[in-house]
Amino acid sequence: MSNMFKTFILLAGLTALLLLIGQALAGRQGLYLALFMALIMNFVGYWFSDKIALAMSGAQAVSQDQAPDLHQMVERLSVQAGLPKPRVYVIPQDTPNAFATGRNPEHAAVAVTEGILRILKPQELEGVLAHELAHIKNRDILISSVAAVIAGAISHLAMMAQWGAMFGMGRSDDDEGGGGGNMIGALLMAIVAPMAAMLIQMAISRGREYVADATGAKIIGAGRPLANALLKLEEYNKQIPMQVNPATAQMYIVNPLSGGSVMRLFSTHPPIEERVARLMAMRPGDLMR
Repeated sequence: MSNMFKTFILLAGLTALLLLIGQALAGRQGLYLALFMALIMNFVGYWFSDKIALAMSGAQAVSQDQAPDLHQMVERLSVQAGLPKPRVYVIPQDTPNAFATGRNPEHAAVAVTEGILRILKPQELEGVLAHELAHIKNRDILISSVAAVIAGAISHLAMMAQWGAMFGMGRSDDDEGGGGGNMIGALLMAIVAPMAAMLIQMAISRGREYVADATGAKIIGAGRPLANALLKLEEYNKQIPMQVNPATAQMYIVNPLSGGSVMRLFSTHPPIEERVARLMAMRPGDLMR
């Protein structure tokens, strides 16, 4: 399935959820409002998703002088991957993690936490950065970025629906069905919609991670550095989970909502053990670009 078709399916599914929540909130007027909101969110998601994702994570741009080793590594790996060098950001968090964002290779950025720069060996950090560059090379980061923006909107609308149901707001008795039924419907939508949005993200994101792992290993010519990094990152994220918006969790290289969180049941990431096993099973022929 092509990335373009995946993007269409994802946006269509999440847009449908927006429309359903709008209808649950205010009937036909809410449906029209949600449709308008969906169009705006799709536009914003395409053109500004990278800026939104970076802002939501608290990432800060770093110059060559501020992080010379990091910039040099990103530049070298970009050449090996055949990509333009992305913008470089650092997230002021101790939990080690990283993500890439941007609508295409010419408008891409990579962001790493302060923690990952401290705990990983240079070869392991190369593996992580190669994984993120693989997302850019495979042109699939737009899917995650747009999904994060729209899923975030769904979460906010669902919260509005929940509060509206609690206080008797939403569709009037003149609409189809009674007021009580409308309130129950809005409350159910507030619970089900965010869960459905996460499941849509999960279905696409898991396969995307496997491909990025394999492509990243090809960029550096080895699977073990990334495998070792993933094991370290998984353990640290269990001990000190990051404070992130659940809608952005799928963008990170390992699930930032680990550590016993209920959200882990709906993880957009495949099991680390399986990712490591696939990387370690790669043969020399598999690593040829």
